[in-house]
Amino acid sequence: MSILSIKNVNKGFGVGTHRAEILKDINLDVKKGEFLAILGFSGTGKSTLMNLVAGLETPDSGSLTFKGAPITEPGPERGLIFQSYSLMPWLTVGGNVGLAVDAVFPKLSKAARQEKIDHYVSMVGLSQAISRRPSELSGGMRQRVAVARALAMNPEMLLLDEPLSALDALTRANLADEILEIWERDKKTCILITNDVDEAILLADRIVPLNPDGTLADPIEVNIPRPRDRMAMNNDDTFKALRASVTKYLMDVGIEAKVEETKTLPNVTPIHAVPRVVAEAQKSPIEERYLNFSQLHKIYPTPKGPLTVVEDFDLKINKGEFISLIGHSGCGKSTVLTMAAGLNPISKGAIRLDGWNVEGADPERAVVFQSPNLFPWLTAKENVAIGVDKVYPRASQAERQDVIEYYLERVGLADSMDKNAASLSNGMKQRVGIARAFALSPKLLLLDEPFGMLDSLTRWELQEVLMEVWSRTKVTAVCVTHDVDEAILLADRVVMMTNGPQATIGKITNVKLPRPRTRKALLEHPDYYTYRQEVLDFLEEYEHGNTSKTTSTAPKKPIAAE
Repeated sequence: MSILSIKNVNKGFGVGTHRAEILKDINLDVKKGEFLAILGFSGTGKSTLMNLVAGLETPDSGSLTFKGAPITEPGPERGLIFQSYSLMPWLTVGGNVGLAVDAVFPKLSKAARQEKIDHYVSMVGLSQAISRRPSELSGGMRQRVAVARALAMNPEMLLLDEPLSALDALTRANLADEILEIWERDKKTCILITNDVDEAILLADRIVPLNPDGTLADPIEVNIPRPRDRMAMNNDDTFKALRASVTKYLMDVGIEAKVEETKTLPNVTPIHAVPRVVAEAQKSPIEERYLNFSQLHKIYPTPKGPLTVVEDFDLKINKGEFISLIGHSGCGKSTVLTMAAGLNPISKGAIRLDGWNVEGADPERAVVFQSPNLFPWLTAKENVAIGVDKVYPRASQAERQDVIEYYLERVGLADSMDKNAASLSNGMKQRVGIARAFALSPKLLLLDEPFGMLDSLTRWELQEVLMEVWSRTKVTAVCVTHDVDEAILLADRVVMMTNGPQATIGKITNVKLPRPRTRKALLEHPDYYTYRQEVLDFLEEYEHGNTSKTTSTAPKKPIAAE
């Protein structure tokens, strides 16, 4: 029996030449007790669809009915949880949940009201924080309050609009598991908006991709028995096949749509060879141990005495090697990276690059941060030129332009070189940041979660852009990430860090997968999930605060060499 029915719904915004059609001919029925995931990427209309179901928007045509009655306004039977938690900052956790209890159960006695509040706060694991205000909570804890508040309204349907996307990977995984436990206990109808394939497969009975043109693709049944275990699914053939199929579909329709946008621009002149000045700048006699981290420590003074954040970090990297650095939040990954960049003083030990100690910032070590930090009033070309003009002082103006345009074209910005940074999307800005880093012809490329703020499709696309450009330059690179798949996709070795404080290297895995790499090809490689399991096992071991230091460079299971 359908609890929600969407028939021939269309929705757009704007008028005349400024009108954009967002949703087109949407037809969908959701069964009572079903967990449905709508999977799509930024700008495809996912949140617009959710607002229609919540009654916050009305369709231009078509109809939405809940239990046979038209949806014309919000109602407590449809509890909505947004990406941002919108808590009342002056109220405690209990006070915020109490608002929902009061709205739905206004005549409860004081004792019964408190009992309900305690019940829902306990459901999301926040009993110990019931008297705290939002400013005292982490992002994950605040989102738990939002979940408790929605549950306290006792809705018949939960609407989850990317509730986990602003959280770090571990918090996101833990909260997803908690949402799944709550759903399995109460079997409320759930609709989840997400851009994460694994999240959709873990939680949903059906996945419905929302295409870039605003239409719905055919629903995909998730035939994995419940209860589902995140770690066990890594070895489940049904999960692997479904993951590969959904990923391939989304990449094909998403990237195809993006490519079509560039075909309308005329007179794009490709540059096919690495400019001469780049090749000259990259020459070095040292190949092995090109980058050395020797007994590296980072110690901060505190009122209670010295705090050692990173301890005995020791790593030798060959020229042209790509290293992924992964670990839980607070393990010191970014601290190591900023010390390598010369942006953070070394407390003890040393970092040597190409035979010289790292001391202070230098263009020979280019950094791509999570936010690209462009000058908004300058064009993409002008932002890249700032570094190029300094790095190639003896090059002619024409040679410098060759460098700038070559790398902007390599990252897919041939048609946007002259646009101001302020007018670019987040993904395009990060492309400029990547182009700027490569254009410096650095001896070392340092990437600090460069795709962490982007939706999945943009992240996947830029990972492949990064791999394509890196394969041409073979610059020595270190990338900090919290994404297991990203770490394996990019790296020759995945270096895993133990929890902080006193974080150090806990394990190193050599990734012997063929290059050049693409996400679709890796998902079909027989050894890919074995590598993935190694990293997942390590992260699970340290998830609950394990701080033992057991460095290993050998895989636990034999892996076929390529």
